[in-house]
Amino acid sequence: MEKCMKFLCLAYGAEKDWNVLTTGERNALLAQDEVIRGRGATMAAVQNAVTTVRAWDGVPVTTDETFAKSSVPLAGFSIIEAADVEEVVRLVAGTPCARAKGAIEVRPILAINNAGDQVREKPISL
Repeated sequence: MEKCMKFLCLAYGAEKDWNVLTTGERNALLAQDEVIRGRGATMAAVQNAVTTVRAWDGVPVTTDETFAKSSVPLAGFSIIEAADVEEVVRLVAGTPCARAKGAIEVRPILAINNAGDQVREKPISL
């Protein structure tokens, strides 16, 4: 297994869709999460509470609404190291959010500040 890129995976899923699954179905889906964790991936579940910060004029303004609108809430995220996006798709396809009427958004990471692991292919301009 060649690992050369890191990917941010944003997992979206509604608790109501998870709750209709049987215990056996839940355990099978959670087993795929364990496969990904076993590869050394960072995985986290998040609360629905959100604080969005905007400081467009230099003064911070906060709201308790998400910036990006979605039909299901953000449930968690992971950082997965893999050879390419196709490998990540294969890994996350069997996870709870991907299978229980949610979705996983996969984004290549351009730069990350892991100790001793800083790789930037090109400058990031905003």
